[in-house]
Parts: sequence; structure tokens; C-alpha cells
Amino acid sequence: MFKIVRREEMSEGTVILNEIEAPLIAKKALPGQFVILKAGEDGERIPLTMAESNKEKGTITIIYMVVGKSTAIFRDLKVGDDYQDVIGPLGKATHLEKVGKVICVGGGTGVAVLHPITRALKEIGNDVTCIIGARSKDLLILEDQMRAASHDLLVCTDDGSYGHHGFVTEVMKDLLEQGDIKQVVAIGPVPMMKAVSAITKEFDVPTMVSLNPIMVDGTGMCGGCRVTVGNETKFACVDGPEFDGHQVDYNELMLRLQAYLEDEKKCHESYCTIRDAQ
Repeated sequence: MFKIVRREEMSEGTVILNEIEAPLIAKKALPGQFVILKAGEDGERIPLTMAESNKEKGTITIIYMVVGKSTAIFRDLKVGDDYQDVIGPLGKATHLEKVGKVICVGGGTGVAVLHPITRALKEIGNDVTCIIGARSKDLLILEDQMRAASHDLLVCTDDGSYGHHGFVTEVMKDLLEQGDIKQVVAIGPVPMMKAVSAITKEFDVPTMVSLNPIMVDGTGMCGGCRVTVGNETKFACVDGPEFDGHQVDYNELMLRLQAYLEDEKKCHESYCTIRDAQ
């Protein structure tokens, strides 16, 4: 069993942070890797990239948005409660290299995934500018942590309630036009990563994205997390989750995610009805 030792509600309660006791995972976890969690015997297996791992405390931190039945069950867990299963670390760790000026772009809960990568890129000597965005100020997460993890932090909101009024891609393009950017890392909603990759391709800047397809076993056996990268089938759980953003078939990925989310929404509505009736 994996006990929750800290819980925080973020973004108006729709995004939840859990710090979980998992000493063996924390000992080996590297930036970019993920875990698969299950709340109970009948629960669904949910893959989530670790926002933090603390070897000294023996804990890992996950941040997730409540979007369906399984994440609604996760939300009901309190400090002192346990996850039945936490499996990991899974996936390939981020390839970290000192290249010079780097832009890290995060949207929504993707900022949580971006945080350890941004910090690691800074620690090895890169000049890191971070751009984070959300629909509104209330939905921004980890602003202070991202400011500490980078040399410069730029914030965007779609509605203009905080920071730049507009999309992260607008700010990123301005920086690219100034030149000398060696790498871009983009993590967030698929449409955002697609837009970032389209722009950086124009500037011929290498771009890494972290994909979030449907995932079941996390070992490459089920094939549920298949994505097309460079006209080849890859499995995000073992070949990724990070890939060359210029090679990803985003349209295929969005179609598969949309089909899953529609089913998950129906399950979530049924779960909430049953829970509220009890």
C-alpha cells in the first residue's frame, strides 16, 4: 500500500496534488518518467508523470486533473489513505544535454510534468526560459516552483486575467524570432504541443514533447499507447513518453484521445450519481 502524506487542491479544486510514500520508486525516478496508479482492487490503472521525487523522504508527487470516474475516485482519497498499487518508474527518462538557450513550454497540468525537466536542464548549465499558460489565472499551477526552476518565467492566460493575454505559442514565437534558441521542450494539451511543434519546425529548432495516449499495462504488451512517430508505430510507455515533436502524428493522437475521453466522461457521470446517492 502507498500512503498519501500530503494532499493539495489546486486550480479551484479541479487539479489535485498527492505526495505518496513510495521509497523504492523515489530512489530510482528520473525526470520524464511516470508511474501507474490504482486506487483499489476494482480501480482503473492511471498513468501519471511524476512532478517530483524525493529520495530522502522516499516520496513521489503526482498532479492530476479530475476528468473522469477514476480521477474522481482519486480525488476522494485523503491524507492517510492508500493507493493499492503504484508501479514505476516507467518510461524513458528525459535526455538531458547542455545545448545553450532552451525554451520550456507548459500548459495546464503539463506544467507539473515540465517542472523536473526544466529544473534539470537548468542544473546542467542551460539558459532556460519557461513559458507556462492556462485558460485563466485561477487555473495556473506551480508558478513559484517554475520560477525557481528556470532563469526567466513568462506567464500567459487565454482570458488575460494574468500575464500575457494570449497563447504560449505567441510568446514562444517572439523568443524564437530573437534567435539562438537551441531546443524547445513542450508539454501540455495535444493541440498546444501540435501548435508549438509547427512553429518550431519553421525555425528548425529541435523540439521534444511528452505524449499522453491511452495506456494500460505500461510495459508495451497491450499496445494501447501506440502512437505514430516518423511514420513508425511507437509505444509511449516503453519508447517514450517523450518524442521528437516534429515527427508526431498529432491528428491520429487527438482522435484516439477524444474517443477515450467521451467514454470516460460517461463513466464519471455514472460514478458521481451513484456516489451522491449513497
